[in-house]
Amino acid sequence: MGIFLGIDGGGSKTTCAIGNESSVLGRGTDGPSNVVRVGEERAREAIAVAVRQACAMAGVTPAAIRRTCVGIAGSGRPVTAAKIQRVMAQLVSGEIEVVGDMVIALEAAFGSRPGVIVIAGTGSIAYGRDSSGRTARAGGWGHAISDQGSGHWIGRVAVAAAMRAYDEGRSTILLDRILQAWGVSNQEQLILAANAMPPPDFAELLPVVLAATHAGDHISTRVLTQAGVELASLAKIVIEKLFGAHPAPVAMSGGVFRNSARVREVFYNTLSSEFPAVIVKQEIADPVNGALELARRGAQAAGL
Repeated sequence: MGIFLGIDGGGSKTTCAIGNESSVLGRGTDGPSNVVRVGEERAREAIAVAVRQACAMAGVTPAAIRRTCVGIAGSGRPVTAAKIQRVMAQLVSGEIEVVGDMVIALEAAFGSRPGVIVIAGTGSIAYGRDSSGRTARAGGWGHAISDQGSGHWIGRVAVAAAMRAYDEGRSTILLDRILQAWGVSNQEQLILAANAMPPPDFAELLPVVLAATHAGDHISTRVLTQAGVELASLAKIVIEKLFGAHPAPVAMSGGVFRNSARVREVFYNTLSSEFPAVIVKQEIADPVNGALELARRGAQAAGL
């Protein structure tokens, strides 16, 4: 039987799945491998560790892999795709396909059927396909100008909201927990850390915001509420482009959706208020499953 590899190369973690034609045989996880954010060397290290873990669990070697599909943000840029191709050629055998992270997430949620996937991980994007195969996207243009509702966005907005509360003389659990998470003792040090170059990893503050929300912090709750609204707005753009007023299947993916019931609830309610016939899948799609399936399908199409 053929052996296939799917990889979800995210901004916070890398996930691999190895399988044959019908089953998943092994999985592996390591740190981030988004080559745009962490560079080629760190991406190679993370992917190598995750692949070794998956191979060990599956009881196979990288030489046995017939085809690999890697999903990663920024793959539409030829330079980025070439870097990932180069990294993978050093690690595995067989054919290698590099696609966008939204492509593997859409595959995981809907297969070849029409639908809209909204990803909220380190970054965010909405991507969809209609019954004729036409695709559309919204967002995903990078942390500096886009990625609304993402982990990075939530962390950055949370710091800004906590500092606004400080300016206004209001105390907040959120500010204290951000100080603790970043290992700084006062607001002046926090300001320096937040404005450092290169900038800090704001996405690392997502667990802090979630914990503060669970502790009853209203500022954190508002940040997560706004994240849900922003993500619904991305979905709305793609729905209108592809489906108009017709019912659209929508799915969620990424750590923000997986870990925040508040974001999921606001996302669903906001979409439902504008598209009463919208169908939102409750299961959070796992993109690595889509990558593995695309590797299988690509091998079959190529006669491998």
